[in-house]
Amino acid sequence: MSEVQQKIESNPVQQVVFDNKTTNLLGLDRAGMESFFESIGEKKFRATQVLKWIHQMGITDFQQMNNLSKDLRNRLSQASCIQNLHVAKDLISKDGTRKWLLQLHDGNNIEAVFIPEDDRGTLCVSSQVGCALDCSFCSTGRQGFNRNLTAAEIISQVWIASQLLDEEKKPGRKITNVVMMGMGEPLLNFENTIIAVRIMMDDFAYGLSKRRVTVSTAGVIPAMDRLGDTLDMRLAVSLHATNDELRDELVPVNKKYPLKKLMAACRRFIDKQNTRSRITFEYVMLDGINDKPEHARELIRLLKGIPTLMNLIPFNPFEGSGYSTSSKKAITRFREILHASGMTTVVRKTRGDDIDAACGQLAGRIEDKSRRHRRFEEPRFGMEK
Repeated sequence: MSEVQQKIESNPVQQVVFDNKTTNLLGLDRAGMESFFESIGEKKFRATQVLKWIHQMGITDFQQMNNLSKDLRNRLSQASCIQNLHVAKDLISKDGTRKWLLQLHDGNNIEAVFIPEDDRGTLCVSSQVGCALDCSFCSTGRQGFNRNLTAAEIISQVWIASQLLDEEKKPGRKITNVVMMGMGEPLLNFENTIIAVRIMMDDFAYGLSKRRVTVSTAGVIPAMDRLGDTLDMRLAVSLHATNDELRDELVPVNKKYPLKKLMAACRRFIDKQNTRSRITFEYVMLDGINDKPEHARELIRLLKGIPTLMNLIPFNPFEGSGYSTSSKKAITRFREILHASGMTTVVRKTRGDDIDAACGQLAGRIEDKSRRHRRFEEPRFGMEK
């Protein structure tokens, strides 16, 4: 067992019975950490010291924090803890993608994925156990929903990935970007997501710039507005359809927040950011469903006036999905129509599909409180038994 694994296993979150007197410092941003230290009669500057120990140096044992007094270290051991998730599985794809199955204290499991590229290393982080939404083409959505992750459970994914990747000691295996695009809808877990993002961006923690952290949403408009008021950062919108009839079926939250209102919310978000901001729109390419030239032209009209990065994602099949991936010819034609209009468009390369780490494939293992999985025995739009 490696030194990093020993750190994780020595303080796995599922072994801890929390009470009101025990605070998991892993899930506190700087403001939260300062409040904690003030509550135990310490100066606020202790917050930056402990943030650095935990997130920059990977230390979870208070007794190793040698710029704190012995008395303070002992008091921290009694009043708080630093508890990480348990690594149940650690898989590496043939393309270098690395996926972790992480066990929570209640026995549920979530997944996090590291995707290495030539100029960056992107960590895909989960925000919920399962997903509260019901997108028809997503494996995560099929699993149902159990609960929101705590801020500590969200940031633990970053802590574990950072430590284990550092242990590899290989070039290009470092987290430069984080995307909240794993299991769950981040904006339905707003408070915990914001705390975790603030830790990611803190210079005394991971020091990621606001342009290197992206929160993805299927279009929860009130939370999008709130996000724009709270943080200056990247936003990605899971679009996947160009009209309400189709999107109602693919992304059912559209029934509550239809496209006209969603586009208005996107414009409001941009207005609250700096002039260099743009929104990434995610568009999964489904054969015969949303990949026709007329869909591309509808997309151009829909997004007119919104600074856009269009991300075309070849559908990643999973058992029982009922959908097929668009052909390369259809994807190329679609991209060319968008590109000709001046829209910045990229086709996402499928990564980690041999370990089920590709977009839409994350599933984990959860206790489904929604009982949603039972509904997939019936036919849906675009599916035939």
